[in-house]
Amino acid sequence: MEKETVRQNSAKAWMLAARPKTLSGAAVPVMIGLALAYSDAAGSGLAFDWTAAALCFLFAMIMQIDANFINDYFDFIKGTDDTEKRLGPRRACAQGWVKPRSMRYAIALTTIAACVAGLPLIFYGGVEMILVGAVCVVFCFLYTTYLSYVGLGDVLVLVFFGLVPVCITYYIQLHTCTWEVLAASVSCGLVIDCLLLVNNYRDRDTDREAGKNTLVVRLGAHCGRMLYLSSGLTACLLGAVSAFAGHPLAFAMPLLTYLPLHVLTYRRIVRINKGKALNACLGETARNILVYGIAVSAGVLII
Repeated sequence: MEKETVRQNSAKAWMLAARPKTLSGAAVPVMIGLALAYSDAAGSGLAFDWTAAALCFLFAMIMQIDANFINDYFDFIKGTDDTEKRLGPRRACAQGWVKPRSMRYAIALTTIAACVAGLPLIFYGGVEMILVGAVCVVFCFLYTTYLSYVGLGDVLVLVFFGLVPVCITYYIQLHTCTWEVLAASVSCGLVIDCLLLVNNYRDRDTDREAGKNTLVVRLGAHCGRMLYLSSGLTACLLGAVSAFAGHPLAFAMPLLTYLPLHVLTYRRIVRINKGKALNACLGETARNILVYGIAVSAGVLII
């Protein structure tokens, strides 16, 4: 059993708690925002700041780890991570790999670390970056403690894995925002929300029992599947804005690379329908997100 091979509070335990596979979801929005900023800066003869770019990546990564720790701890406290019924990957507190008290300290440390990493961004984006950072931290806690239980998790993904990171990353570089950036941010949020949708689709029965009324629980399995498929398709169609803005490859490349993979994963979700086997679809969706991010970024940068 995996529980017997992980020593409590060991490096392996903390690595599992940090969930490194989820970091692609944090990196992709920043990647897309930077690609758009670099392209527009080059086209306008403006400077692109690599230090600010690195800080954006660092803040996003630490915040993602912080969110994972918060999710691990509060789902354990609420009893959502029932070790007998859980279908998804095992969680550190529920398995006893990390003591709840240690996790509380880790949450405090990663929250502080994210704030320290993000604070220098005020020199690039202005004092309003303090408000942006504060909102990110507050909603990081609200997601697990309340909002995900009332079906608002998908909205938060659209905002904090789409609109905020893509637009703010671009704004920090060029101090403006364009319709192409806005469309790209919505597309990015839709693609990343597919990860939450397949996760909630897998857990729909246990979530219902636990009183966690996700969008899939509220709308039903069929609608959950349709949302998954349509989110990826809509994201690709929104790429037409980039084509009109002078980046046709940013529209074409996701259609040729990401969309076929997304449809194949959707068909696998339909075929499997229930159980732990859906974890494979979770892994495929994470891969698809990375493919999407690379395809859009490359499409923007290739002239």
